Amino acid sequence: MVIAVPTEIKTNENRVALTPAGALELTKPGHTVYIQKGAGLHSGFTDSEYKEAGAKILPTAEACFENGEMIMKVKEPIKQEYALIRKDQLVFTYFHFASYEPLTKAMIKSKAVCLAYETVELPDRSLPLLIPMSEVAGRMAVQEGAKFLEKPMGGRGILLGGVPGVEPAKVLILGGGIVGTQAAKMAAGLGARVTILDVNLNRMRYLADVMPANVITMYSNELNIRRLIKTHDLVVGAVLIPGAKAPHLITKDMLQTMRPGTVLVDVAVDQGGCFETTKPTTHADPVYVVDGVLHYCVANMPGAVPYTSTIALTNATLPYAIQLANKGWQQACRENNALKLGLNVIDGKVVYQGVSDAFGLKHHDVNGFL
Repeated sequence: MVIAVPTEIKTNENRVALTPAGALELTKPGHTVYIQKGAGLHSGFTDSEYKEAGAKILPTAEACFENGEMIMKVKEPIKQEYALIRKDQLVFTYFHFASYEPLTKAMIKSKAVCLAYETVELPDRSLPLLIPMSEVAGRMAVQEGAKFLEKPMGGRGILLGGVPGVEPAKVLILGGGIVGTQAAKMAAGLGARVTILDVNLNRMRYLADVMPANVITMYSNELNIRRLIKTHDLVVGAVLIPGAKAPHLITKDMLQTMRPGTVLVDVAVDQGGCFETTKPTTHADPVYVVDGVLHYCVANMPGAVPYTSTIALTNATLPYAIQLANKGWQQACRENNALKLGLNVIDGKVVYQGVSDAFGLKHHDVNGFL
């Protein structure tokens, strides 16, 4: 198979979909790997490293899309890439379709095979291709939240961990999954008082066992959320419903009950956000204020630490990419149900229920394409 990796062009997206080590593993069985010139530079990987790994360098994104049977990306295609994607081409990337209808319609029109990292799902309901970036984003949520709590950044002027004689900040985390767990670890490690809200009692029992004493768990309901946001300084939105829009757990009217300078970090922004007032931002302009409350809603948080993120992402995606390349997408998805669950759009038809539900589109049985 011919695999092509174009340069990411989303604002401040510095990751690349494949490391030189990953390229080597794909070329060893005889597959052809094309890398767009300079695609890995912001992640710390040079064109010469890719060449030494057996990849070939192409000068433009157009050449990558024209030659690639499988396109590997990090972020979803953006408007200027839509026309480059062709019928029957396999596109393997984060799509987050349910949060953006124009992308969904564009990929339906392209008649490509869209296999989304974020809906590849194992029998235990874990999401192996989302986990590494969720780990990065969860840790970054607290790192960025702590920064924007500083007064010059518009926050309340609170040091997350406090100092002797001064109480630490209070951090509220909505969701006890991968993002929430990593955010709690970071916040607790810095000395904050942390509350994790979730609806899964078994998950809360686990977190109560493994977290330090400055982390507590509570059941997530509207009453608890409304009560806690009045006294917490940093709120991290870490709710995920695979392939579907995130629920709005904090509504606009709730902002008026928060103290000015409170910081909200919405890690669920890729799936529409779990705050009603969420709108995607960029690393170049990461925050905005609504009713005195700072919102940090960067849609590609791991892009700020591309060396770490690129290696972590390739570690996770490479085994699946090798299966797709060795067997073709149809056979690979027949044999691996986790990969089959990653299929969202095929030949202009929506085959993932969460995407169909988000936009009222007809849902087609994925097995009919395999």
